[in-house]
Amino acid sequence: MRAPPALDPQTASRFAALALANLAREFPHKLDHVIDGERDVVAPRALHPAFHASYDWHSCVHMHWLLARLRGRFPDLPQRAEIDAVFARHFAPDAIAAEVAYLARPSSGSFERPYGWAWLLRLAAELRAAEDAAAQRFAAALAPLADAFAARFLAFLPRARYPVRYGMHGNGAFALVLALDYARTARDAALAAACEAKALEWFADDRDAPARWEPSGADFLSPVLVEAELMRRVLDTARFALWLRDFLPGFAESQPATLFAPAEVVDRADPQLVHLDGLNLSRAWCLRGIARALPRDDPRAGIARAAAQRHLAAGWQGLASDAFVGVHWLATFALLALEA
Repeated sequence: MRAPPALDPQTASRFAALALANLAREFPHKLDHVIDGERDVVAPRALHPAFHASYDWHSCVHMHWLLARLRGRFPDLPQRAEIDAVFARHFAPDAIAAEVAYLARPSSGSFERPYGWAWLLRLAAELRAAEDAAAQRFAAALAPLADAFAARFLAFLPRARYPVRYGMHGNGAFALVLALDYARTARDAALAAACEAKALEWFADDRDAPARWEPSGADFLSPVLVEAELMRRVLDTARFALWLRDFLPGFAESQPATLFAPAEVVDRADPQLVHLDGLNLSRAWCLRGIARALPRDDPRAGIARAAAQRHLAAGWQGLASDAFVGVHWLATFALLALEA
């Protein structure tokens, strides 16, 4: 299996072109929308003037994140001017005000919870961390929406008694990873504390995870690996190494085998089966993060790095497909894996 390329200027430009094409494509579209009456039967652009393309709201958000990340990493990116023009339109005051107003609808209380919430905060964090003046303007424009989602996390987490552990959009660990990263970037102490406390409440005592049950047929996240990706953020190196020993006791022997072997994708035109390409890419991201978090002399670090490379190479194959059900989101997870 051919190894994937590094994140070089050519790959960055390829990803940017793909993301820009997605953000220009409004249909097909899959709404997360509660219809209270006939007046709510409108096109996605009317509901979401900022995030109405790339098949669904959350994918549109994380395609914006991909562009924000690439424009920051590669100042000479050929598409930079086009990216800034798209951001200027989509983050215009009236567009962001409409997104905030949509959240205020009584029927929008659980809109995109928690996956879309987390990705919006990841986008906001990326723009806040950039040093150029244009990015700072975009960050300020997006701030009312980021503030709204941060407030939603603060209101929701105390009520969330139990984690969602499956490998799709509702996964609680993944949401906390992105929300915590935002909170630390934005210096939002209240949100950071809430995320850290919930991570410990939900996961600190986990032992002998049922990793042999992975993958499920439509996973794009590994429930156990993304939980470890979260816990490395809230535990120091020594405590994380001990927690991982108890959580995945077979890790040092690459067991269970299904956790360390890439998933097979048999139909990339199927919107659920293609999730497994994303699973391979997100596993690579998590495994690389786990390797970095372990002590240098821990043999599990090498096992994690080798497994990450296998998963990245497997997931990279999905980027060769032109099926829109994968094209509209996979590059985001490829970028996470490449940068991990």
